[in-house]
Amino acid sequence: MARKYAYLPFLFFFINLTAQETTKSFVVKYISEPVRIDGILDEPAWQQAESAHDFHQYFPTDSIAATQKTDIKMMYDDKNLYLGIRMDTQGKDYIIPSLQRDFRAGGNDNISLLFDTFNDGTNAFLFGINPLGVRREALITGGGSDLRGFTTSWDVKWKGESKIYDNYYTAEIAIPLTSFKFREGETKWRFNSYRFDMQANERSTWVRIPQNQLIFNLAFMGDMVFEKPLGKSRTPLTIIPYINGFSGKDFEIDESTNTVKVGGDAKVAIGNSMNLDITVNPDFSQVEVDNFFTNLTRFEVRLPERRQFFIDNNDLFGNFGGGRDANPFFSRRIGIAEDVDGNTIENPIIAGLRLSGKINNNLRLGFLNIQTEEDAANEIASNNNMMLSLQQRVFARSNIGMFFINRQTFNAPDYVDESEEYNRVVGIDYNLASKDNTWIGKFYGHKSFQPNDSEGNYSLGAFTGYNSRKYGAFVDMVYVDEEFTSDLGFIPRKDIVKGALNLSRTFWPSQKKINNHGFELFSVYVWRPKLDFQNTDRRINFGWGAEFNNLSEMEAGLSYQYIFLTDEFEPTGKDNAVPLPANQGYHFTSFGAEFRSDRRKAFSYSIEPEIGGFFNGNRYSLELSGNLRLQPRFNLRLEAQYDRLELPSPYSSADIWLLSPRIDVTFNKSVFWSTLIQYSNQRDNLGFNSRLQWRFAPLSDLFIVYNDNYFVNTFMPRNRSINLKLTYWLNI
Repeated sequence: MARKYAYLPFLFFFINLTAQETTKSFVVKYISEPVRIDGILDEPAWQQAESAHDFHQYFPTDSIAATQKTDIKMMYDDKNLYLGIRMDTQGKDYIIPSLQRDFRAGGNDNISLLFDTFNDGTNAFLFGINPLGVRREALITGGGSDLRGFTTSWDVKWKGESKIYDNYYTAEIAIPLTSFKFREGETKWRFNSYRFDMQANERSTWVRIPQNQLIFNLAFMGDMVFEKPLGKSRTPLTIIPYINGFSGKDFEIDESTNTVKVGGDAKVAIGNSMNLDITVNPDFSQVEVDNFFTNLTRFEVRLPERRQFFIDNNDLFGNFGGGRDANPFFSRRIGIAEDVDGNTIENPIIAGLRLSGKINNNLRLGFLNIQTEEDAANEIASNNNMMLSLQQRVFARSNIGMFFINRQTFNAPDYVDESEEYNRVVGIDYNLASKDNTWIGKFYGHKSFQPNDSEGNYSLGAFTGYNSRKYGAFVDMVYVDEEFTSDLGFIPRKDIVKGALNLSRTFWPSQKKINNHGFELFSVYVWRPKLDFQNTDRRINFGWGAEFNNLSEMEAGLSYQYIFLTDEFEPTGKDNAVPLPANQGYHFTSFGAEFRSDRRKAFSYSIEPEIGGFFNGNRYSLELSGNLRLQPRFNLRLEAQYDRLELPSPYSSADIWLLSPRIDVTFNKSVFWSTLIQYSNQRDNLGFNSRLQWRFAPLSDLFIVYNDNYFVNTFMPRNRSINLKLTYWLNI
């Protein structure tokens, strides 16, 4: 009798395994009448629509169903995709920091919707809304495996409203099909959704995502099946003209400027899958200023791209190579240059175009061409900046990419050396992503060409990473030849062979206070081939970190460093300070910790002290941040960093301060005012940036931007300006 039923455990195991692998799906019904977007799900059609429901908990655990129900219904017509969403809650005590569009999801109530319209697990469109109907949109690239693949600077037209009830809230959304890119005749998209519920202290997803993966990872998605195939959906032409009035003064050279500038962008849809973006005489005065930072390293710091023209499908251009060591294309290089004194200044863009999107289901194309203006007074030539890239999907979620970059001097004026007339880079990358994202990797080879310089000039890299619930690891190898050059890239240093290794172990205790904690060992070594492969840099970090169920976090770590200076280095930035000598090695160790409080509180904060050696001296560092939320209209934030460098005589010691208070006021969902003050004695600058924005129509804005900068020690003005900019989005 026992033998007769011996197979049953195996049958149950097979049934359970099959159930886990079954793809969740629902049907999106076609309708002929449009839906009124008011946040109230009272149209009869909603009662017939199928839904995505039965959400899984992602936090505090990923092994049970969500405690608060979420139900997402979808319908579509020839123009729009409609969504009706109901989210159960424990009450009305929502956390909504701001009424401004493009909010960050963490620490507040909201729901996000992800659409993988080409079913490739690589790229997706994200739309989000909160209980007050504030909206956000983002582009996800690289499979959602990295925070760098989450871009909130993207803007597109759509509608959304919410309605709050006693123990739930609803949202109604209409997204024009023109806001997506997809293949004509498509019958399904991959879909997932994640929700942040602060009252229940719960994060949940429609398709279960393990906590060791990012909540927007595209490896874990279900299917939304359209009742009938999608047809052509495109906007033939969108024009976005602008006019900008500028008045400013440079006090260092006692020169005033008053100008009126006119230009604009155009977007041309080529089929359902390609976009042609054109810009003429662009102006980026309304873009948020970069945050100041304290840099105590010998190398350039990479800053994020904020200009809208460069955002869409940016991964087709900016994701080649290694982001930290040898990125051949960094769009922020376009539009800036060095003057005759070596200072970084704006180099105006005359015009540009960018073609990007899908050629077919597996092949993507990116083409960019931008012409910059000549500035003869500063010996800056007019340059043509071009990049062509192709990306072919292979296997489930991996791809092979190829590119060609060309920076070419226009008309080659006499003050341009022959060796600087052009720079060209070609390369190939293989990006690995397993079906469940447990394994990721990147392998690349790039080569540059300059006038009379085509030998060698290689940049090579190999990265492999493993990420499971308990264990993580990666190995990273990089080689950058001394002569490898990419004028449009981000390459902090050359002539290096770098090897990095990371090992981590995560624990998931059953107790109520700690969600997870773990240990991490990270080591990196750098050798210099031109110095007979001398080991010039090595760093070993050992750290522990914990995430608590009340959303606070804690970290602590010990770091050992060795640096052999091949060039002189003066870290304090003081005038006439004696630099640390070259050809000398330095060993030093430091200890640091950090605590970040619960972001749900009206006042949240973080504190990060560090103490230890610094070359031949010591460094004492303290970073503080505080955020006061008077929701939903006022948000006050202060960030402060203090570094005390103590170096032995004759080298200089220094107290380095960085203070950054910020005030954000959202009068309503259309009018926003933000003021950022930044003080840095390392930069000798006190800066004020105040920006008032009125969104008077969809994606159409009036900006008033005021900038004021002063020298720190004398409090004398450096420069001052005011901009009045009007943009209008016009569909033709």
